[in-house]
Amino acid sequence: MHPNFAFSATQILWTLTFAAQLVLLVVLLGRDRINRYPWFSASIVLFALRLLTEVLLGGRLPQMTLRSVFISFADLTALLSLAVVVEIARRAFAGAPRGVWVGWSLAAMVVAGGVLYFWGPWPARAELAADSPLALLRLMQFVAQKMDMLVDVLSIELGLLVLAAGRRYKAGWRSHTQAIAIGLSTVAVAWLSVQGAWQVIARTVHPLTRADYERVINLGNKLVNANKVVYIAVLVWWILWLWFDEPGATETGSETPVEESATDGQAALLTEWPSRDEGGETEQA
Repeated sequence: MHPNFAFSATQILWTLTFAAQLVLLVVLLGRDRINRYPWFSASIVLFALRLLTEVLLGGRLPQMTLRSVFISFADLTALLSLAVVVEIARRAFAGAPRGVWVGWSLAAMVVAGGVLYFWGPWPARAELAADSPLALLRLMQFVAQKMDMLVDVLSIELGLLVLAAGRRYKAGWRSHTQAIAIGLSTVAVAWLSVQGAWQVIARTVHPLTRADYERVINLGNKLVNANKVVYIAVLVWWILWLWFDEPGATETGSETPVEESATDGQAALLTEWPSRDEGGETEQA
């Protein structure tokens, strides 16, 4: 006999994702991590709200209105994800010389810009200039997709830099910043892999029958579900690492690693961000 489950894989993954996000928010609030990572915390809140909105509004609003809500969420999520990357970079490399910041930032943006330009189609100029509500939604969706890809590439680059040089600054082994950076890069690698695999399938597979078409669609759904499993695993990773204090945390609650502690003046110098850069600043369901 085969067990008969009342819920689909999509429903189960949605429930696990939403529950893990709520637990992560409890950890961020209860362990006082929100003050250290406000943009990261806000992104988790927004993603949880986005998932909840999909269930509450799905099938209850006209398609045009529903599409407008979801695309607006996608644009806002992309902007917030970019802010998260900047926040983690600032935390990871606090105290780095200005020249190092400028050089690595330019290199990262050049690589990300190249990937953004060559990966995926670009719409015709006439489509972008069209004056209609549907054309505006298409433009907003295109911006969200390209910004998501930009954030993914930057997240991967940031993860590699944190692993390679984070210990010299503020993202040493077992630090919260390193854990968040590794999680962001893992999610980015998983989603870009899904997109790349689907593009290969779209170019090489040409279904001739309805059954062939359904098999291709089912394969695409399995890829998306696999990406969701990776995201859930990353949420669990963040929950575990952010629950525990960083090595060398003092009894008063500060989380400065022992190897980086110094006098008050030196500690202030290590955590200072260049004044001219003050105020600078992911998923498909």
